[in-house]
Amino acid sequence: MTRHHLFYPLVMLAALLVFNFIYSPDFFFIQIRNGQLYGSLIDILNFGSPLILVAIGMTLVIAAKGIDLSVGSIVAISGAIACLMISKSADQSALQIVLLVVITSLALSVAFGLWNGLLVSGFGIQPIIATLILMVAGRGIAQLITGGQIITVNSSAYKFIGAGTLATLPFSIFIVAAVLLAASLLTRKTALGLFIESVGCNPMASWLSGIRSRIVMLAVYMFCGLCAGIAGLILSSNVSSADGNNAGLWYELDAILAVVIGGTSLNGGRFYLMGTVIGALIIQTLTTTIYVIGIRPEITLVVKAFVVLLVCLVQSEAFRKTIVNRWRTRRYPLEREVKRHA
Repeated sequence: MTRHHLFYPLVMLAALLVFNFIYSPDFFFIQIRNGQLYGSLIDILNFGSPLILVAIGMTLVIAAKGIDLSVGSIVAISGAIACLMISKSADQSALQIVLLVVITSLALSVAFGLWNGLLVSGFGIQPIIATLILMVAGRGIAQLITGGQIITVNSSAYKFIGAGTLATLPFSIFIVAAVLLAASLLTRKTALGLFIESVGCNPMASWLSGIRSRIVMLAVYMFCGLCAGIAGLILSSNVSSADGNNAGLWYELDAILAVVIGGTSLNGGRFYLMGTVIGALIIQTLTTTIYVIGIRPEITLVVKAFVVLLVCLVQSEAFRKTIVNRWRTRRYPLEREVKRHA
């Protein structure tokens, strides 16, 4: 059981939840008000939805031996263009306007993903450099769209995306479930997942064996852009506004951490979507824990970094072996001497 790739992420998530329960016994309390479930656990799922979406897209990019540092900027652009279009319309709550806004934002996000994919697979630019370009420029594009201001909208139809309720649960949870299900079916029930892992292990060998490596790279970057675009819609609709400066800020780093915590190697190859989801939930639970405890804002990032480091060390097989070997040598010194002389 301890060798399963989800064992240690689940243990760390359970440890965080238990700590919250001990510190605040009503942490697991869930109630229904106005036909909607409320509680800390529901908040973790709801507020963690954008990060889970971005992390799912990042998983496939990393599995193909890439990286995408531009997802935070795409999140900001998606929300900015959506709120700008809605604010310019006469009837902000019109369903056809909202549908047009969603399609436009997602199409633009996919286009940005295509741009990243072309730089990486077409022009051979290193993924970290190629996506760093859009990371910097994209944040500026988002601020140009908003004019450096926070655009507010008043659309009940648009607000439903991030703050609506379906079957007593936040609608954003169903969006995440749909994207996760689609990604799982495409990568585990078709040959696409095998192609992605093959490209991540050895792109040249994959190309020589007949796999169109460039098409695979384009596909994963476009999917990552799509996930970031959906996350931007959820974030902006939840607060009915768009902030080009702060929306999606540092999401790329949290997404990479979620992927690593979930067991996917940064070297590419085999990937675990459910592990990524659990990793994102760990990060969101940690953020909620920090707020519950009341840690000062200026040291919040330090505490978060320390806990994430601890999680990564616990997952490291080499680190665990080192600790176990040192414990054994201290516990059984005679055994150590025998091994040394042998």
